[in-house]
Amino acid sequence: MSTTVRYDFRSDTVTRPGLAMRAAIAAAEVGDDVMGDDPTVKRLEERMADMLGKEAALFVSSGTQSNLIALMAHCERGDEYIVGQNAHCYRWEAGGAAVLGGIQPQPLNNQADGSLLLKDIEEAIKPDDPHFARTRLLALENTIGGKVLPLSYADAATMLARRHGLACHLDGARVFNAAVALRLPVSMLARPFDTVSVCLSKGLGAPAGSVLVGPAAVVAKARRLRKMLGGGLRQAGILAAAGLYALDHHIERLADDHANAKSLAQGLSELPGLSVSVPATNIVFVDVAAEVALDFANHLAAQGVGVTSVYGATRQRWVTHLDVGEQAVAFALAAARDFFAGRDSRSLASVPHAEHS
Repeated sequence: MSTTVRYDFRSDTVTRPGLAMRAAIAAAEVGDDVMGDDPTVKRLEERMADMLGKEAALFVSSGTQSNLIALMAHCERGDEYIVGQNAHCYRWEAGGAAVLGGIQPQPLNNQADGSLLLKDIEEAIKPDDPHFARTRLLALENTIGGKVLPLSYADAATMLARRHGLACHLDGARVFNAAVALRLPVSMLARPFDTVSVCLSKGLGAPAGSVLVGPAAVVAKARRLRKMLGGGLRQAGILAAAGLYALDHHIERLADDHANAKSLAQGLSELPGLSVSVPATNIVFVDVAAEVALDFANHLAAQGVGVTSVYGATRQRWVTHLDVGEQAVAFALAAARDFFAGRDSRSLASVPHAEHS
């Protein structure tokens, strides 16, 4: 990404720690976390476990590592986990569960709302037969593609899984976004699951790190797996301090990101050649007419607006976060309007809109 980018909507992972968070990092009390001696890491783990209503927590370097450790903690080699085709831990994490854990994924089609059909989950669970991999885990994601899974659905899906003896993991990278959107305590969204992975470096704005929470015995196994995977960090309190600051200051403000995403979506939807999803949280998907897609993407880049473009730039993902507020949204909409000004709206009015993940 060019250094001339003025407003970066590519992802909420691009946020940079502000002065107050940097001060918290500089002042962090540290120790050797691999030896269990880092007090700031301990405070973060205790805080996160308490917030999500779980027995224990483990600070890890990334959400990818957190999900992989959870899958490996629940499953042995040759076991299987049920997961959505669009789930991050299946599609976007380099096949780590299969490559490093020897765990077979059983991917199912995600529905338009991000859920998996209960019927599909039940039919995917293998019988106790030596011909099949042993189904051991259901993995869901909330939010998924910015969509919020209702608590009622999570309850139903995990109850089904438990009737068949499956454990349940939640990729909750943006679970605080879901909690803010639903106006529920995050512990309620975590309650149906054995383990939950929470990212600190997305909407919460920390520079790095995720936390895996769950039963004490599972987290103890996870700690060994973290070491095995090269994730044991030494004076990790400098990162944990940023996470603690984020928990204190960056949760309630997620509502601002959601409001900005809605304003952005509304403004873009008024332009010809664009079909825009209605955001539930902070992610907006835009389908762009093929005949202008590359020109539109290049125009935004030239104006200093960073977005993620795929499929020949006919699909864009815009993500709002603490570094792109109302001013950034207004600037981006002005740049978009400038591009479409004077174009023949009749030829660009109809753009098929696909479901997004």
